[in-house]
Amino acid sequence: MTNLGGVRKRVAKNVNQHSSKVPNWLDRKAPHDSVYSIFPGLPDDIAKFCLALLPLKYLPIMGNVCKRWRSFIQSKEFMTVRKETGMLEEWLYFLTTDFDGKGSHWEAMNSLGRNSWILPSMPGPVKAGFGTVVFDGKLLIMGGISVDGGIQSPSADVYQYDARLNRWCSLAKMNVARYDFACTEVKGMIYAIGGYGSDGESLSDAEVYDPERNSWSRIESLRRPRYGCFACSFGGKLYVMGGRSSFTIGNSKIVDVYSPERHAWCEIKNRGCVMVTAHAVLGKQLVCMEWKSQRMLSIFNPADQSWRKVPVPLAGSSAVGFRFGIADGKLLLFALEDQPGYQTLLYDPDAPPGSEWDTSPLKPSGLCLCTVTIKA
Repeated sequence: MTNLGGVRKRVAKNVNQHSSKVPNWLDRKAPHDSVYSIFPGLPDDIAKFCLALLPLKYLPIMGNVCKRWRSFIQSKEFMTVRKETGMLEEWLYFLTTDFDGKGSHWEAMNSLGRNSWILPSMPGPVKAGFGTVVFDGKLLIMGGISVDGGIQSPSADVYQYDARLNRWCSLAKMNVARYDFACTEVKGMIYAIGGYGSDGESLSDAEVYDPERNSWSRIESLRRPRYGCFACSFGGKLYVMGGRSSFTIGNSKIVDVYSPERHAWCEIKNRGCVMVTAHAVLGKQLVCMEWKSQRMLSIFNPADQSWRKVPVPLAGSSAVGFRFGIADGKLLLFALEDQPGYQTLLYDPDAPPGSEWDTSPLKPSGLCLCTVTIKA
């Protein structure tokens, strides 16, 4: 890859050299370099640089111009070039339900809350208990359960939303249909662990998805079935906590840790949260909220496996229960109740003591069911 300063000089030089030809190249009859080049008349590294400079809202349009552009915009290389140019944009994506509870949709909003749009409808039937993972500028929706005529149907379906092209597609199905399970990304691989299966039984089964091959493979199972749990990644390892195990009475405080290098699980006893209603990874720490203490943040430091408590102020919202979001390295708390004049709470872990809490203008159009942050 040409260095940034060199690329800028070459862009200017080539644009000047070919400026008289640019208006006409679309009318030419398939010159040789139009078959192999992204922009005829420009070296590919400069053409890629130009595409990477476009704001996110224009990328879906560019992706429809031709297959070559669409393929590059979808690629990992595009994300690398975009990061080098400083053009990565951070957007929050909300799955919201109407206040009357009759419908739901995904919507996107930039980190300043000034621009938003409604996403295309997600494929498949409406589900609950599905898993979400963000990876490489894409959102994966996995599994879940749908109810039709009183009959519950767990799913193994996996759908992907590409933020750069504003479109959904189907991926390879999981080996096991599941819902209320844990999932996360570790070193470019997507893991799905535990949950409930097709017969309503709790699962110890675990599997991993390889985005390069679009395929799922089983890995070593948990030592006990686990459901209602969640997962996160620290130091290249997979942490599973929260929820319940069918082998224990009540909620499990055991943390299951998986090492991809050793292909093995180990346990950390009495270190985890239990009935977690919201969680998010904030920098190198995990932030949780438990059902029994929903005006308190529990913050986990994996370096020393320690927990600390942070009270949630009443300012902004007196609601009990929140969904978590991340924007600009700060934690957002979206209330689960519709209250007149309520504001989104914001927690800044790097602020001076006493000024960690504030409010944010970011707010979904309805009640927040789920939120993820995508950089693309």
